[in-house]
Amino acid sequence: MAVWPLESKTIKIPQKNEPGSFWENRGDRFHCGIDLYSKAGENIYAIEKGTVVEIGIMTSPQMLDYWNVTWYLIMKNENGSYWKYGEMGKINVKTGDSISQGERIGVVGLVLKSDQINENSPLYIQKLKYNNTSMLHLELFMDNPITKHEKYLGGNWFSSQKPDQLLDPTIVLKQLVSK
Repeated sequence: MAVWPLESKTIKIPQKNEPGSFWENRGDRFHCGIDLYSKAGENIYAIEKGTVVEIGIMTSPQMLDYWNVTWYLIMKNENGSYWKYGEMGKINVKTGDSISQGERIGVVGLVLKSDQINENSPLYIQKLKYNNTSMLHLELFMDNPITKHEKYLGGNWFSSQKPDQLLDPTIVLKQLVSK
């Protein structure tokens, strides 16, 4: 049985085509996960038991000027699937660590630099300028999680052809909320 990934249990799961939803069409890209809008610094917990297989930079101003530095962590679950926890402000574990279900693995980061968002920024980013820009970005993979690919950047896929191994995490998260 999985556990909710954030300290706050009242966070809304974006529905299909809403901002932050899985495979949301963002004009020139598609969203690879689910964004759970939260407070920067909120604790993040492991949804399932697994092993940390990779940690890296998710966003940075070197990638896009309106991004802050945030991190991602990929865990291989006991069933062979992978959770990618993204847009983290701090990570409390390291590659190779065995993680218990419900273990604190880090905190939510602040993704956007509001003062760098302007009329040249993508429309979906412009809409977030005055909203909460801290979130936990979650991706779920059947196998072979994507971190480095010419069509992938910061949780977005620059093609309408969804990668086969990318799964919709909405179903799992909705089951966690109903418990």
